[in-house]
Amino acid sequence: MPLGFSLNGWRKAQAFVLAALLGFAVPEMARAWGESAQRLIVNRAVDTLPNELRPFFENNRKYLTEHVNDPLNLIDEHPWERNNHFIELDKYGKFPYDTLPRNYKAAVDKYGKSKIQASGLLPWQVGVYSQKLTEDFRAGRWEQAKVDAAFLANFVAETHDPFNTTENFDGRLTTQNGINDRFNSVLIARYGSFFPISPRDAFFISDPTDYAFDSCLEAHSLVESLLLADRRAKKGLTSYTDEYYDRFYNLTAASLIRQLSDASTDVGSYWLTAWINAGRPAAPR
Repeated sequence: MPLGFSLNGWRKAQAFVLAALLGFAVPEMARAWGESAQRLIVNRAVDTLPNELRPFFENNRKYLTEHVNDPLNLIDEHPWERNNHFIELDKYGKFPYDTLPRNYKAAVDKYGKSKIQASGLLPWQVGVYSQKLTEDFRAGRWEQAKVDAAFLANFVAETHDPFNTTENFDGRLTTQNGINDRFNSVLIARYGSFFPISPRDAFFISDPTDYAFDSCLEAHSLVESLLLADRRAKKGLTSYTDEYYDRFYNLTAASLIRQLSDASTDVGSYWLTAWINAGRPAAPR
């Protein structure tokens, strides 16, 4: 430890350096996974693909990791884009929210377009971009496929963020403001080098929109346990100290690692599904 540094000061400096190396940036309120998490997810997703498809994504790995956060950059120019990045499931009754139709037209017919849009469109947006990527592959638009694959990856990853599925985004309803950032950005910046991300092989998804709803439901089931972990980690402390983050990590690491691993698997699976639905076209060499 350098002279003139306290132990806490040294640990904070280490966290700052690690955050910089990971490309970490404090997310805006509209964001789900932090930028580092999104890049981690898309990078590992490439590794899930079969040999027939993987070379195309391997050759474009750098592009995908650099552009997976592009959808979030559209929000400043088009504020309505924000609604594509979340769904507040708890506005539709009680878990598992069976009253909400998964077909977009049926949902609009039942609740009205204004409520559906205000409550978030995330799983439907996954379906939209899954179809876009399918059409790119089918038409041989490989340059556009890179763009839409990055956008699709962003939306698919977001279905695995628990706080992207609830009206209590960022703990604003339970006076736990900032929990979204603490869970899926700061923990990764501080401890990301210590936990393994273990995605499974990509698989075919029979209904992209329906599967996105299932992912959102699974993520949503973690919300209460994460809120409880945050309160337990903060107990006896007046601020979010190193001790808080050590406690919070120990209480939530298993959930965080599982969500990141499943997100990587699903991103690869959506890419594979689009390619299969397009007729398995040969990628350019």
